[in-house]
Amino acid sequence: MMNEAEIYRVVGEEGFEKLTASFYKRVKEDDLIGPMYPSDDWEGSEERLREFLLFRFGADQSYLEKRGHPRLRGRPFRIGVVERDRWIELMGAAAEETIPDDEIRGSIMAFFKQVADFIRNQPEGEISGS
Repeated sequence: MMNEAEIYRVVGEEGFEKLTASFYKRVKEDDLIGPMYPSDDWEGSEERLREFLLFRFGADQSYLEKRGHPRLRGRPFRIGVVERDRWIELMGAAAEETIPDDEIRGSIMAFFKQVADFIRNQPEGEISGS
């Protein structure tokens, strides 16, 4: 596992911009998690994720200055295992497209899997959407 500073040194701001753009391109077309995002604010959603990643990996304070502490569980919709897995699938495809280094991609995806599991707000046995 690489640490955040090593990842940021290689990926950089431009790499995180490409990653988030690739991810949101997929989210817009996804019938499961796409509707969870405000259709009139795709650019804002992409910007918030990009700034969060730059904060997390590059210690850029812009995210905190604009939004405060990340409140990842404060989502107004149900997120279960199915939604978590789809989010990871879409992010994995975006990472595969934009991050050529296997070790860095693996480290970033390990982080994303933790985040995706953390934002789940439905118990393991409960069916999402019900």
